Amino acid sequence: MHLSPARFILRQMKTSRLPIALQQAVMRCLREKLLMANQFFGTDYTEPEISYQQRGTSAGSAYLQHWQIRLNPVLLMENQQPFIDEVVPHELAHLLVYRRFGRAPAPHGKEWRWMMEHVLGVSASRTHKFEVASVQSKTYPYLCACRDHQLTVRRHNKVMRKESEYRCRHCGELLRFNANGTPNC
Repeated sequence: MHLSPARFILRQMKTSRLPIALQQAVMRCLREKLLMANQFFGTDYTEPEISYQQRGTSAGSAYLQHWQIRLNPVLLMENQQPFIDEVVPHELAHLLVYRRFGRAPAPHGKEWRWMMEHVLGVSASRTHKFEVASVQSKTYPYLCACRDHQLTVRRHNKVMRKESEYRCRHCGELLRFNANGTPNC
């Protein structure tokens, strides 16, 4: 398996330790956006905990009750400033919406979009467009009436153990494992 330069560096370090300058850039962005929110609302929200434990193709996650943001260290290393400018405010907005409004009906709904654009001054984008080949895991081919699908190892195993089933978002048909297809590595 070919490792990206960022993943190679992280593996060599034996831990997910990132260069201190990158961690400082994350904190500068977080503090700047948090200050904007505190000034806008007249509040004194504390800094959320930052963790670099996010895995897979997700750039980050907000853990609402824990007031924590988890960031993907590999995608951060590979994308640096664009990652910081996009992902840090995105996840902070989730935390701020939760503190301000409680649990929103839709994670990327009108409250979140408003928080991103009007409070934090950042374009509201639901998903990142970073290259994910270095963090993508093996997938398995599935079929429905209208297209081919690729399920992750975790979802494929749940289907095989009959714990879950998945439907196509377009045609609504139950996805069927394509045993004749080849898994993508």
